[in-house]
Amino acid sequence: MAMRLHQAGPVERHPLVFESIAEPKPTGAEVVIRVHVCGVCRTDLHIVEGELAMSRTPIVPGHEVVGTVIDRGPDARRLAVGDRVGIAWLHRTCGTCEFCRADADRENLCRDAAFTGWTVDGGYAEYLCTPESFAYPIPVGFDDEQAAPLLCAGIIGYRALRLSGIKGGQRLALYGFGASAHLAIQIAKYWGCEVYVFTRSPGNRSLAERLGATWTGETKDAPPAKAHAAISFAPAGPLVLDALEGLERGGVLALAGIYMTPVPAMDYRRHLYDEKVVRSVTNGTRKDGEELMSLAACIPLRTTTQTFPLEQANDALLALKTGEVRGAAVLDCRGDQSGPPHR
Repeated sequence: MAMRLHQAGPVERHPLVFESIAEPKPTGAEVVIRVHVCGVCRTDLHIVEGELAMSRTPIVPGHEVVGTVIDRGPDARRLAVGDRVGIAWLHRTCGTCEFCRADADRENLCRDAAFTGWTVDGGYAEYLCTPESFAYPIPVGFDDEQAAPLLCAGIIGYRALRLSGIKGGQRLALYGFGASAHLAIQIAKYWGCEVYVFTRSPGNRSLAERLGATWTGETKDAPPAKAHAAISFAPAGPLVLDALEGLERGGVLALAGIYMTPVPAMDYRRHLYDEKVVRSVTNGTRKDGEELMSLAACIPLRTTTQTFPLEQANDALLALKTGEVRGAAVLDCRGDQSGPPHR
């Protein structure tokens, strides 16, 4: 069974359809995962509602997948049947373009990459097929629900922190406080940063304070000082100007979303002068994922989750859209998995 998207539309209209699909068969160095849980990401919402154009029809969304290997292709050697693994947004890269050949930190820019839940079927399903080299071992100490948000919210938050250039002892501003930000703040605090959080939600401000935010408020509120770096997790273009205005000289603003509404015209002197930098965060590399998993176990990261049954994926996306999720939403895809082992 899977939740499939045949035609994009407002999530209020329940565009995802719960239906039976064939179990995938691995080839080459692929493995088949029996999905335990799948995190619900804002990127999924952009796909379901058509803000990101569907690359194929129908498609099974979902790219924060935790499950168990149940089958292997003839060339699969890295993973064994029974291994618990995570699957993220980056499904595969070509391995031959200039970005794949450059170094491990630039494969996310591959010109012919494939993406879990967008160009290939993802984790809103009981089964998923993936190249084994793009699967991550799950750190000990994380149950399935805790681990799921690490696979995108965690990886993108970590990459955004790196690209922002934030250092211990500096001030970091976070705009929007959903699944990714509630993990990024824990990493930033572990690094010794002072964190300011901007969010409209009183509940999310309360969560940010519990996770160690020095200051919380709404976008137009004034924090105690300007930030040395900022990350915007919100898909709202006007926030870019607010974040730039709140940066210290030489500060960096990292934009962590895959989609954003139009950014208004900037005033050069007010928003960009003093050597401020704006940079986008595009996908995440396997190196990011591996480093994040190691860091998650070391800190250790703690995820706040709300679980929905697989068939309620539309409701989970609606809760995400309306800001009713505290932390991260996670789909339980296990159904009845009490039967005999696969084949």
